[in-house]
Amino acid sequence: MEINWKTELPEDRLNFEALKSHHKSKAIASISKQQNPFDLLRILYEGAVSGAAAGVVVEAALYPIDTIKTRLQAARGGGQIILKGLYSGLAGNLVGVLPASAIFIGVYEPAKRKLLDSFPENLSALAHLTAGAIGGAASSIVRVPTEVVKQRMQTGQFSSAPDAIRLIVAKEGFRGLYAGYGSFLLRDLPFDAIQFCLYEQLRMGYKLAAKRDLKDSENAMIGAFAGAITGAITTPLDVIKTRLMVQGSAKQYEGILHCVKTIAREEGASTLFKGIGPRVLWIGIGGSIFFGVLERTKKLVAAKQPVD
Repeated sequence: MEINWKTELPEDRLNFEALKSHHKSKAIASISKQQNPFDLLRILYEGAVSGAAAGVVVEAALYPIDTIKTRLQAARGGGQIILKGLYSGLAGNLVGVLPASAIFIGVYEPAKRKLLDSFPENLSALAHLTAGAIGGAASSIVRVPTEVVKQRMQTGQFSSAPDAIRLIVAKEGFRGLYAGYGSFLLRDLPFDAIQFCLYEQLRMGYKLAAKRDLKDSENAMIGAFAGAITGAITTPLDVIKTRLMVQGSAKQYEGILHCVKTIAREEGASTLFKGIGPRVLWIGIGGSIFFGVLERTKKLVAAKQPVD
């Protein structure tokens, strides 16, 4: 005798199958929507424009503080700090900062969106950490040469960016433009990951508490806090990166570990926190300006996009 299995299933089993089918079709529709390449391209475009604007504004506004910080960190022993030429290398630096910031946020925003869609809600911090590191790694291709030229000019080694590039390549080869690349990644990947994770998590918490979208001043305040905390934590990594980048062909340090050991032996471990004051001030104010401009520009760019 043929059995009709459908009629003999219990009612709750039928309800479960129907519910399962409904959720499955809903999930497929959701995934299809999330994977729309045009959405990712739009997010990348908005991020690139916003990142470029924020990066240029911050760099131009706070360049003198960055110069003082660099000179403090580069000075060996009780070397004197020169306070002239605090804008040395700004124009050339902005040429590199614009594409570097565009790449960073242009990569960070879609990476963040994809990771948040993939990770469970309670791991959103990990998604932000990972996206920050990915953005930092992608933009390092432009950021490192920009940083090398900037810091050599800030310490008075060159008078113009074109001269700096030409002479660095002539004396040290193309690799000279990537001097301290390992230490840069050692500093900037944790920095980017921590800063953006702190900012995003604090912003999420604030929005939940306020039950509304944040104002520009509130985004700026959260950005300042995230920047200052991250800047203080990563100061030793910044000192190591600065020493390796400005040493040029003299090669006082053979690598990251040798640099740390030499500094600790010859100048004391406290030297690893040189420039922490200007750094925290610079990155705190910079975080305020950067995230304030970033969020405002994202809104302006999004408002000009056609509605689906």
